[in-house]
Amino acid sequence: MVLLDVNRDDVLLDGVREPFPREVEFIISALEAGPRPLHDRHKISRSRCRVKATLRLFSDASDTPAWTLYTRNVSPQGMGFLSDACLPLSHGGVVHLLSPRGKLVKIACTILRCRQVAPSWFEGAIYFNREQDCFGADEMP
Repeated sequence: MVLLDVNRDDVLLDGVREPFPREVEFIISALEAGPRPLHDRHKISRSRCRVKATLRLFSDASDTPAWTLYTRNVSPQGMGFLSDACLPLSHGGVVHLLSPRGKLVKIACTILRCRQVAPSWFEGAIYFNREQDCFGADEMP
């Protein structure tokens, strides 16, 4: 985990503390209300986390704007998100988001899943390349 230089990375702070759009809240609510799988494959429990994040993929052109992600849940190993774009599986990059203590962090990651859940909306998961203790159960509010 690396703390960001606020002056250099001001663009990553744009709207980070704004509420999610209503459509995003509705889709996340619908996903959470759906039936749970009989067997939960997650080895580490996830905590609810609602922050706006940005993602820059290593494969993106230098002038490509950062992808916007709306987080659903997080663990020290990764996070679930909602996006208005279908992200390429197995691509690596750096995700920027607020930690539970309100610090903007950047984390090297890989896209594990991205599937359409509503017209123009995609649900996915990102794996953190290294465990992030700041998202452990002891750190979550």
